[in-house]
Amino acid sequence: MSRIGRKPIPVPEGVRINIEGNHVTVEGPRGKLSRSFHPDIKIALKDNQIVVTRPTDERMHRALHGLTRSLLANMVTGVTEGYRKRLEVVGVGYRAEMRGDKLVLHVGFSHPVEIKPPPGIKFSVEKGNKIIVVEGNDKELVGDVAAKIRAVRKPEPYKGKGIRYEGEKIRRKPGKAGKIGAKL
Repeated sequence: MSRIGRKPIPVPEGVRINIEGNHVTVEGPRGKLSRSFHPDIKIALKDNQIVVTRPTDERMHRALHGLTRSLLANMVTGVTEGYRKRLEVVGVGYRAEMRGDKLVLHVGFSHPVEIKPPPGIKFSVEKGNKIIVVEGNDKELVGDVAAKIRAVRKPEPYKGKGIRYEGEKIRRKPGKAGKIGAKL
């Protein structure tokens, strides 16, 4: 049996769970999330814990068992604590700023790039316009929006300029070998 799938999900104080067949709605202090799951996987609320069970040991059911449990746990965490991703803007003259609720990036193009947050996502800029914070309740949406911001100007391998996740290591290339010790 799946080690992840069989772990029950504890429901914290102040969180309400509504299970209707394969559609689950989770409401908490930070908001409301809902999602539909595969009809073969059974989801039940027992003793203030969410329990996920599968009908057989088929390969598909084993895969869906752990996935369903992880998605439900992420929903519960999202409505209680929320999720956040931090991105660094690296490069001379590169910066990020807020205009209203929009994020404006100045990353070496001839024009600034404006990114409007989708519903449920909030942007903020810290540390002298060099750190972008993406916050929200839905883990999947937060990661997707952060990836789209990073894709505006991916870090390049020679100088490392661009937008990267905080703590991300960029593989650097040495550049031209003849540039340092060339004779004239």
